Amino acid sequence: MKTVTIRWQRLTDVNGQTCARCMSTQNSIQSAYRKLKESFSVLDIEVILQKENIDFPIFSKDPLQSNRIWVNEKPLEQWIGATVGQSKCCDVCGESECRTVTIGQDTFEIIPEDMIIQAAFLAAADILKKNPIINKS
Repeated sequence: MKTVTIRWQRLTDVNGQTCARCMSTQNSIQSAYRKLKESFSVLDIEVILQKENIDFPIFSKDPLQSNRIWVNEKPLEQWIGATVGQSKCCDVCGESECRTVTIGQDTFEIIPEDMIIQAAFLAAADILKKNPIINKS
């Protein structure tokens, strides 16, 4: 079966808690995952969601690793033509500036559901180009 894998990593504290920005992105990812799973099932494409935690020592070395999403091992921003930036977050993240995503004139601290869906559809189209559904005989 063909698969689209969405992998998301974010900073979590010792109790497994994360910041509001990452929590809201998690809500976007969960909603996108449900929709994609249903939509892609008719194409025999399985959607897999992987969530990974990073701890504060890793985060403090590179804050842009938190709230990061890959679709089929390609960064979300590459699928949708976005750029990565950073902005002040909250007390959970300390003094670090956390990941933002900019597309056009719009900058997002919370990754919107439609960005995730768009990247997943582009990944699915890439899969289908390589493995067409249509029988060529």
